[in-house]
This record gives sequence, C-alpha cells and structure tokens, in this order.
Amino acid sequence: MGFEKSVVFACGQEEYAVPVEQVVSIEKLERITPIPHLPNYLLGFTRMRGELIPVIDFQRILYHQSSQGEQVRIIILNTDVVNYGLVVTDAREILDFDPSVLKQVGLVNYAKTAYFTAVANLEDRMITCVDPKILVNSLEGIREIIEYLHKMLADEENVKA
Repeated sequence: MGFEKSVVFACGQEEYAVPVEQVVSIEKLERITPIPHLPNYLLGFTRMRGELIPVIDFQRILYHQSSQGEQVRIIILNTDVVNYGLVVTDAREILDFDPSVLKQVGLVNYAKTAYFTAVANLEDRMITCVDPKILVNSLEGIREIIEYLHKMLADEENVKA
C-alpha cells in the first residue's frame, strides 16, 4: 500500500496521513450511538450510506483526550478487516508525496505504534503515515467489537427476512 497519494489530517498539533485509496469519505461528525462498556477509544456506532460502522477517536488513542471543535471530521476508512470511522481534529487536504520524501520509521517495531509506517519529510512539515488496517488491528478489544458488529448486522438481516 502506498502513501504517494494521501489524505492529510490533524490530530492534536500533529499531522497524519492515510492512503487515499482506503478513504471512503470524509464527513462531519454527526449522530453516533454510544454503547456502554466498550473501550474508551470507541465512541460508538454510526450509519454511513446504510452501513453500520464503529467510530474510533484517534485523539483518544494517541493523547487520551477527545477530539473537539468545529473542524472535527470523521474519515470513513475501508480495510479488509472492517470499515470504520476515524474521528480526527481536522481533515486538511489530499497530497501527492514523492516517494523520495517517505522515510520508513523505526517505530513500526514498537508494538503500540506499529501503525505508523512512514514519515513524509517535507521542507516545512513532517506528516506521519498511518496504516488503517494495522491501526484497527492494534486496538485492544477490537476483535470482540467486530464480532459484535457482525452479530448486529446478522440480527438486522434476520429482521428484514
């Protein structure tokens, strides 16, 4: 997966990027249904284009604080594990990175930040590249959440039948 074309977003004071081909859409943060007793990074579930998706707050994962403000957005990401919404402080732009500015980071060996796969080292800024699949797989409790999601979807299908 390449970061040559990426969606750049802010979280806290830092900038991050995800590959544009994994971004389904970028939305304003709207109605999220909270579910009690889930990990604090999971805000709950929302419906996007008829699909039920878990909503994860990136600010809580990184800084143990909630994303807040007028510019807060939800980036809907598509992975082969699960589609999910990533809440960020601000969705900024789509950038084309020349492969020469992408540097692999040693932090991929550190289990808690394995989803930081590269850094785009630009003249006036550094942007950390986040692999959406590694991110979602690294979250504690995510397997149970995905199982719960599949159960909810199956129940929905049974009601329709």
